[in-house]
Amino acid sequence: MAAEALSWNPESFETDVERRPDGSIILRPRKQLGDYPARALDMLEHWARKSPDRTFVAQRDATGAWVSLTYRDMLQRVQRIAQGLLARDLSAERPIVILSGNSIEHLLLAFAATWIGVPYSPVSPAYSLASGELKKLKYVLDLLTPGMVAAFGTKMFERPLTQLVAQDVEIVGDVPSIGGRKVTALAELEGEPGPELASAHAKTGPDTIVKLLLTSGSTGDPKAVITTHRMLCSNAVMLCQALPFARTEPPIVVDWLPWNHTFGGSHNLNFVLFNGGTLYIDEGKPTPTGIAATLRNLREISPTVQFNVPRGFDALAHHLREDRELRRSFFRRLRACLFGGGSLAQHTMDAFTELAIAERGVRIPMLSGLGATETGPAVTFTTPDCVRAGVIGLPAAGNIVKLAPHEDKFELRVKSPSVTPGYWRRPDLTAAAFDEEGFYKLGDAARLLDERDPGRGLCFDGRIAEDFKLSSGTWVSVGPLRAKLIAALSPFIQDVAIAGLDRDYLTALLLPDLAACAEFLRVPSISYEQLSVQTKLLQVLRERLQAHAAQYPASSLCIRRAMLLPSAPSLDNGEITDKGSINQRTMLRLRSACIETLYEQNPPDHVIVIE
Repeated sequence: MAAEALSWNPESFETDVERRPDGSIILRPRKQLGDYPARALDMLEHWARKSPDRTFVAQRDATGAWVSLTYRDMLQRVQRIAQGLLARDLSAERPIVILSGNSIEHLLLAFAATWIGVPYSPVSPAYSLASGELKKLKYVLDLLTPGMVAAFGTKMFERPLTQLVAQDVEIVGDVPSIGGRKVTALAELEGEPGPELASAHAKTGPDTIVKLLLTSGSTGDPKAVITTHRMLCSNAVMLCQALPFARTEPPIVVDWLPWNHTFGGSHNLNFVLFNGGTLYIDEGKPTPTGIAATLRNLREISPTVQFNVPRGFDALAHHLREDRELRRSFFRRLRACLFGGGSLAQHTMDAFTELAIAERGVRIPMLSGLGATETGPAVTFTTPDCVRAGVIGLPAAGNIVKLAPHEDKFELRVKSPSVTPGYWRRPDLTAAAFDEEGFYKLGDAARLLDERDPGRGLCFDGRIAEDFKLSSGTWVSVGPLRAKLIAALSPFIQDVAIAGLDRDYLTALLLPDLAACAEFLRVPSISYEQLSVQTKLLQVLRERLQAHAAQYPASSLCIRRAMLLPSAPSLDNGEITDKGSINQRTMLRLRSACIETLYEQNPPDHVIVIE
């Protein structure tokens, strides 16, 4: 698909470049950010007036049938629930915490709270369903001091609700009681909207807190990112300007990405809301078992935009090749794909291009960018003309980007109306997050794709906190090396953790794609424990790593030893995120015994040794 087919205006990303004497580089978009509403839910009112009967959100019920709410229905339900919330003692000091995942009920309660200016906090279900002591969830509840805790599919959350929620905190859910405590049904909250509701809504504005979004907390306690209407509204307009076709063609989105993450809960949800689109809540996940639900949904619902993480697109590409019905439905009205949360392998990009041309006769752009929970989230976007693994594009209108020298890299920093005012009840962390000019420090490294032509965009250059030095003093840039290794070991490996701090050479822990490995070995399924004795697979991985070492012989790029993870990565312990990507530092810490094995003088047979 040509850029013109997307109604793409290349001038949208023209950027002025300032090079400062201290070595920093400032990138300023020439195009101004358009006007944005004072409140995110102003758009719900807008579409309830303009297209009242259009479906806003849909979800499958227990029978598999789609249940939906129109824009008019959504507004009415939100206002009725908001009326009931007014009778509770709720505020920023006593917000609403939602423990369960994406659902229509979750969205109704969240929007009702937003309507009257009560912050809510969507918490990863993994915090509640962890098999351990629920330490992260306890920390979160102590930090937020909620006045109400909600969990839909309530029975699953019995342990955290009965063990951690204070007796004076109301529980909202879908059972009459749990553990001897009354549970309030969502319908019980509803009341007839009165003048006090209009008054409470009128007091909300750009700086009102909408939600407190938690960082993963994988390297420490979670931080609660203050997320305001100004952040969400300005960022949504940035996205509208980056994908202008959505203004005339209301988007249809089938999405599994969790709302406790900024990608799913801020970026994607508001893209649908601001453009009057329809969101189909996908109960699937990009896992060997979870992908089946996603495939079922995509056979029925043809999206106009597909959002996903790299792992999701990797899995989808495999099934699109094999399933003609899925391929026809998926590409039928698709205008663009957009990924976040990591770098997409070039072979996956190429696969989507090949499949799209075969099915539609046009190329579907695979777009990306870079952002963070603290930035609302989007900072940069790519364009259809810049499709290459690792490229993160140029700053969106409204964002001023600074590349600040850090060691031998540039740290990416941003100043924007979509940047958070700070972390809830942590002024120390807030102060440390901004530089002397007020730029938020993302902790990501970036570099110009072409020093002579900054207009070609930026490349992701890893997480500064992940980089380390070998014993020789040589810096290892982990992010770009991980991307190279994933590409080299595709499709057998979906992620890599790289070790070597203060060591003589690099080693790696390999996170396998079990489905791809099973297909290669011609077995129905295979476990982590079984993989380590599969000599045929180990030999292929050795050959791939040998070829990589021959191409990249430098000590900062060459992997000398590797091993497959002997057991599944732990979501409970933070080794892997909800989105399926490895947390490098946590995995290396928890798998220290594996790392020691990699550096043994005479390693066991399951260790892949590269000459």
